[in-house]
Amino acid sequence: MTDSAHADDLVDWILRQALAHDDLGSLLTGFCERLNAAGLPVWRASLDLPTIDPSFRALTHKWWRDRPSAVGTFLHGPEQEQAFQRSVIHHLLANDLEVHRWQLEREASALGFDLLNELRDAGATDYVMRLITFGDGQSVVRGVAFSIATDRAGGFSETEIAQVMRFVPALGLAAYRVSAARTATNALSVYLGPSTARRVLDGEIRRGEGERIPATILFADLRGFTDFTEQADPLAVVARLDQHFEAIGDAVTARGGEILKFLGDGLLAVFPVADAEAQPCPACEAALRAAEDAIAANLRLNERHRISGGHNLDIDVALHFGDVVYGNVGASRRLDFTVIGRAVNEACRMESLCDALGRNIVLSETFAHRCARPTLKLGTFALRGLREPRSLYGIA
Repeated sequence: MTDSAHADDLVDWILRQALAHDDLGSLLTGFCERLNAAGLPVWRASLDLPTIDPSFRALTHKWWRDRPSAVGTFLHGPEQEQAFQRSVIHHLLANDLEVHRWQLEREASALGFDLLNELRDAGATDYVMRLITFGDGQSVVRGVAFSIATDRAGGFSETEIAQVMRFVPALGLAAYRVSAARTATNALSVYLGPSTARRVLDGEIRRGEGERIPATILFADLRGFTDFTEQADPLAVVARLDQHFEAIGDAVTARGGEILKFLGDGLLAVFPVADAEAQPCPACEAALRAAEDAIAANLRLNERHRISGGHNLDIDVALHFGDVVYGNVGASRRLDFTVIGRAVNEACRMESLCDALGRNIVLSETFAHRCARPTLKLGTFALRGLREPRSLYGIA
């Protein structure tokens, strides 16, 4: 690509794509196809970006000239960390290199990297990786690794490599723009939940701003957790709590609910209500099934710990239906996007009676009347902080 005008056109295309789309895979594909059309013999290319995610540490986009493109994830964990220590990216980072080239036809040193051995076995003759760093270390996305490989005999020429590197700044800016937006969305979804994250990113960020909505409320709490914390190592307590929260949380999200808050050893979730007048209520059925799924998953978890001599922790769940305010509450520079209102307080108070009633699930009267399942009135009870007693129900 010796024509300066064509090179400028490609830079413009990269920047336009980054402004118009959030798909790095499509950006990489279009970029490589244009390089090949201009006579640069790129056979494979990749973009590797670190992420802020509790499940995986990096995202990889790969393009091949003769096979479908792919997106992969690099998980957290000891095995994955060992694999990263043997990676090409780690080699550049550890040796403070910005760019490195492996001429695979003649370099025995490639044998130290599984990836390069695989590429050479598949026909690659040359491989170049470039690290692009973002900002001064305070950026939400630290950088990106970009690589190209060819299967042409003799590999790349120095001129061809220089031509490709000319586009790296534009490609880096494009990757940063897309990745920063995606990282912000993913991080907010992890900490706030996907629905709440969308609201925050849409600009619902003013304190006191909220919406009155009908909601199905699920409040879950671990019975026996206080005794467990007095006997166990604090780190073991955190690890165990995570396991039980996962059992409950996976059940809630699988049924369409959204976790709004973790409260010590408790969890508050809501289920969207499309039609407050619908009876039976689909959101109530989803919440009830989520509660049953959570209890079943927690029983399996307790069984695994029982076999190894561990402590038993049961789940109690309160289910309620009522109006709540969904929005921002907090201090001027520290807000929480959550649901507040009398219905939330009632659900919390109801859960405290599960043990005395011998039930893992208790229902409010409004929930029971909207529920498709047969229910049984358990009695009328005074709930702390509420003027009038409340009738509570269980599944018949």
